Amino acid sequence: MIHVLVVDDEPLVRSGVRMILEGEDDIEVVGEAADGNKALERARALAPDVVILDIRMPGMDGIETTRRLLQRADAPRILILTTFDLDEYVYQAMKAGASGFILKNIPPAKLVDAVRTVAEGDALLAPAITRRMIERFVRRAPAGTGRPAQLAELTERELSVLRLIARGLSNAEIASTLFLSEATVKSHVNRVLSKLDLRDRTQATVLAYETGLVEPGDTTPAKP
Repeated sequence: MIHVLVVDDEPLVRSGVRMILEGEDDIEVVGEAADGNKALERARALAPDVVILDIRMPGMDGIETTRRLLQRADAPRILILTTFDLDEYVYQAMKAGASGFILKNIPPAKLVDAVRTVAEGDALLAPAITRRMIERFVRRAPAGTGRPAQLAELTERELSVLRLIARGLSNAEIASTLFLSEATVKSHVNRVLSKLDLRDRTQATVLAYETGLVEPGDTTPAKP
């Protein structure tokens, strides 16, 4: 069972999300909160697996709430729910460690899928957010000829995997591109995250763009 805490300052949004999720046999909404401070209290008391979190709230916003929730040893996965697909807050939430970002106008089935995806430990970025947000807000390192220092420990194959992660490819798509098995790709992804001390694919995407490993619009084929 996936236990979910819903955090939004609009009661109508909270009740709508609860109604959608409670129709699923494997998801239980264990609580609600109207602001960041109450979210921290409820998370301590209820130990949810996933927190669905509005990015803009009065008082403590979704970014600071994300940072504080993820300081806990038993930190939940954070799924940001927003109407702002070009909001720089989304970029900051990525850096803070949120695992997924979805827009409030997505179909109910997509919301359910998003909760399951982040609960399983994967990252989820709505394509509209990823493509346009990266192009507008990423702070890239100056172009250079050498490997960025932060990536020095990665092998060439791991760099290829990281590039494809940053482009939003799933493990299955990476496996197809690099002519590898999904199990091998999963191992490479885990090593990339471990070597770079990253929480998940979302933070890997941020680092890939910030170091200049991948640039917006880059479609250069990865080396098999």
